[in-house]
Amino acid sequence: MLCPMKKLPKSRYAAVRSLFDQQGQVLDSEALILYFPAPKTVTGEDVLELHIHGGPAIVKAVLAAIGKCSSSDRIRYAEPGEFTRRAFLNDRMDLTKVEALGDTLSAVTEEQRRLSVQGTVSGLAARYESWRQSLLAARGELEALIDFSEDQHFDESSAELASSVAVQVRALNELIVYHSSNAVRGELLRNGITLSLIGAPNVGKSSLLNQIVGRNAAIVSHEAGTTRDVVEVGIDLGGFFCRLGDTAGLRSNTGKNQYNGAVIGDVEREGMRRARENAERSDVVILVICVEDGSVGHDPQLTIGDEVLQTARDLLAIGKNLIIAVNKMDNITDQATTRNIVTQVQTLLPQVTERRIFCISCKDATARIPSSSTSADPGNLQRFAAGLIDLFKDITNPLSPAHDTSSASMWQESLGATERQRVLLDECSFHLGNFLDQVDTAADRGDSSDDNTESALEEADFDIVVAAESLRAAADCLAKLTGRGEVGDVEEVLGVVFEKYVDPPP
Repeated sequence: MLCPMKKLPKSRYAAVRSLFDQQGQVLDSEALILYFPAPKTVTGEDVLELHIHGGPAIVKAVLAAIGKCSSSDRIRYAEPGEFTRRAFLNDRMDLTKVEALGDTLSAVTEEQRRLSVQGTVSGLAARYESWRQSLLAARGELEALIDFSEDQHFDESSAELASSVAVQVRALNELIVYHSSNAVRGELLRNGITLSLIGAPNVGKSSLLNQIVGRNAAIVSHEAGTTRDVVEVGIDLGGFFCRLGDTAGLRSNTGKNQYNGAVIGDVEREGMRRARENAERSDVVILVICVEDGSVGHDPQLTIGDEVLQTARDLLAIGKNLIIAVNKMDNITDQATTRNIVTQVQTLLPQVTERRIFCISCKDATARIPSSSTSADPGNLQRFAAGLIDLFKDITNPLSPAHDTSSASMWQESLGATERQRVLLDECSFHLGNFLDQVDTAADRGDSSDDNTESALEEADFDIVVAAESLRAAADCLAKLTGRGEVGDVEEVLGVVFEKYVDPPP
């Protein structure tokens, strides 16, 4: 006992006690003791908290004394994730909230915090369980026909029942597909949005990166080709965690095509390959082009090389989110020319809307020279940052079916689904798709002239056993999501989750 001759403190009230070791030596003269009886505790079991003075020597001495206390049960250190596991087993937390708790502990930005907190109070587990129960009910009806159709009279034939269940399964599968898509969007909030800066050499990519992050993260030089490898920086932009990568300049790499007299070498060629590869992996691509001052008597000209233009078109073709920064606008002084520049960009890249095109000047931003549009935004960099944040919101807003009448909060909650949950949702959708394929295929094999699906299924001799097995597999996936239900490898799933979301050390 650490407090000899003292009674257990009153439950849920703090008490000041002196702690002693087994030899009667004082370890801490004024420790705070709190006792929480089961079941209303974080783990659902009795909990005793010791709040001691935080010196390393005191902590070490108290922990050593605890290990020597006589007890009917051996006192030991908790295993990784054990407190959370006990909370789950005692129904104090569900599996989705366990994962959200891990996100809460690792949240860095405001959007990460909001997503994780929403996960700890959401009804994801209840929704997954309701889906599982509906599949179990449908499967039960099918299996009842399999087991008792010869002995009992059923109002519906196997084909009629399968056709009725297919309507429910289609509706459920649509919800699951949208939940899975939103889980991908939630991962952008949880793990960060990756951005890639691409453009020709010396258009100001490194200068723009430095302006965004607020420090000299990349080397800036008038010499073309300063950046040869990807320079990545993590930042909090408007509450969104972002990984911003500066890349090598792109120019034609065939024959002896040159930029300011420089022949493309092996190192630069590899840098350009990595730049394209990084852009293809990124969630958002920032295309930096520029306006070069014209010769005497000529207007400034928009500069965008063939290699850059083709790369931008290739990225748009594979569905990348592209935002364009037209740099060096300090070379232009009138609005008409600015408008003409934007029109030229839209002509070259018509898939990019005007709200994704920004005219900026890193030079004015560095020198704090007010832009022509607003004195409070040198170089229009704040407007560009606001455009980035607006794009982030677009790609992280939850999707929902056009005909859906559910509350917006339901789809907002789906952003909190983790990667593990998304994989299981996709697997569940795969099995539901198999069930629907069996129904559709059987109907196609039936009388093609008969528009009645039930009649077609009857004629095709629909295999209800295989269909029921698909529903069983789908329900098992949902059981793994919540950690509940009669599934053989649920214990394995729990082990993975609790090892990942480890309790803080004592």
